[in-house]
Amino acid sequence: MRLARAREEGGRRWRPLAGLVTTSLFLSACAAGALNAITPRSGYSLTGDIAYGEGERRRYDLYVPDGVASDTPVVVFFHGGSWDSGSKDIYRFVGQSLTAYGFIVAVPEYRLYPEVVFPGFVEDGAAAVARIDATMREGGNGVPAGDHPLVLMGHSAGAEIAGLLAFDERYLRSTGYDPARLRGFVGLAGPYDFLPLTEERYKRVFPEATRDESQPINFVDGTEAPAFLVHGLADTTVDPENTRSMAGRIETAGGRVETRFYEGLDHIGPITSFATALRLGRPEIRAEVASFIRETSR
Repeated sequence: MRLARAREEGGRRWRPLAGLVTTSLFLSACAAGALNAITPRSGYSLTGDIAYGEGERRRYDLYVPDGVASDTPVVVFFHGGSWDSGSKDIYRFVGQSLTAYGFIVAVPEYRLYPEVVFPGFVEDGAAAVARIDATMREGGNGVPAGDHPLVLMGHSAGAEIAGLLAFDERYLRSTGYDPARLRGFVGLAGPYDFLPLTEERYKRVFPEATRDESQPINFVDGTEAPAFLVHGLADTTVDPENTRSMAGRIETAGGRVETRFYEGLDHIGPITSFATALRLGRPEIRAEVASFIRETSR
């Protein structure tokens, strides 16, 4: 199955998206089974299936590092899966990796196609962020009450969701959360600029009437929190041009963005790089992301 759109861009064929279903299946089979089985259980606590709304998919897992304080930053990580698959259960290795740097990590699920179409899954993401932030401020689930800086992060389709939450302020404002409180956005192999669509399947996920609003690049105005964008140059699923064009738009608008491109790194490389039990992808990515989170959370 391919999600692909090709257009002439500077004299070459540009395919921003292709094969997101394959990516989800790979992570389901390998990460959930092998990676999570060998992911360390020490150094953090895990509280699973915390509700942020009604329904089975409106839940999140919370990873709390040992020694958590009232000002410990929290990272809300949105999983990928082509907007129709994926699970928070796959990403214990991400929770463990980021808690090892001293961060609280929340991994929400969200409703998927065909239960919802765009913008349903982004609205779920906004509700999750608002509930997680409220829990951080009020205290609970092993987290002391306090003003915990919050950073959004996502991989693949999850980066599109997190990107819209970071750049289209309407979603978070609708929940009562002030978008100005966000400290940063981390996008891993994200689709930010992927129209027009050619596959009927994805046209159903993104109805034509709201399709332009699904593109994070369309909402950049330069006032948003800093962004850190990572992409592998061997990614044949989401073309690195998505990250280049998004970064260019942020810079043109006067915003702050850092980019990292890696030769030989494929679509899953940026996320599997967070595994600590095995050397996968480019392990330096997790250190660079952690440094960005620390800096923007001060």
